[in-house]
Amino acid sequence: MTAQAWIERFDLQPHPEGGWYRELHRSVVEVQRLDDRQPRCGLTLIVFLLQAGECSRWHRVIGADEIWSYAAGAPLELWRLPPTGGRQERLTLGPFDAADPDQSPLQMVAANWWQAARSLGAWSLVHCSVGPGFAFEDFSLLADVGAADQPAGADPRFL
Repeated sequence: MTAQAWIERFDLQPHPEGGWYRELHRSVVEVQRLDDRQPRCGLTLIVFLLQAGECSRWHRVIGADEIWSYAAGAPLELWRLPPTGGRQERLTLGPFDAADPDQSPLQMVAANWWQAARSLGAWSLVHCSVGPGFAFEDFSLLADVGAADQPAGADPRFL
């Protein structure tokens, strides 16, 4: 299938960070985050697609862990950076590959960490599970943070 076929099949919409997405699941179970006592649904799941030349710009989700799961297409390069900056880490999300033992079909980004991604081919299709569930009020783009407050170490290609 082509990227456009996946976009049409799942009725994907543009995501503010870049790429294409659609929410597939939002738990009816409500939880309360420990750090700030904010209520959130227990879990959310989206399907997310990046085409060649697109990127998921540096962003973070406050108070929720994110699990990226490979679904189809080319492997995905996933970058993560500690909340206060430092050394960015490069992960590869894709099928198990004996030639690349660091490539995995599952990768995790901890709550409050910055993350960015790009396809290593024509397109990559993944699922992202967020728990406690995703809410746009917890989402921020690094590009929207003043330059003086941006953490050191973020690759500027993904701003």
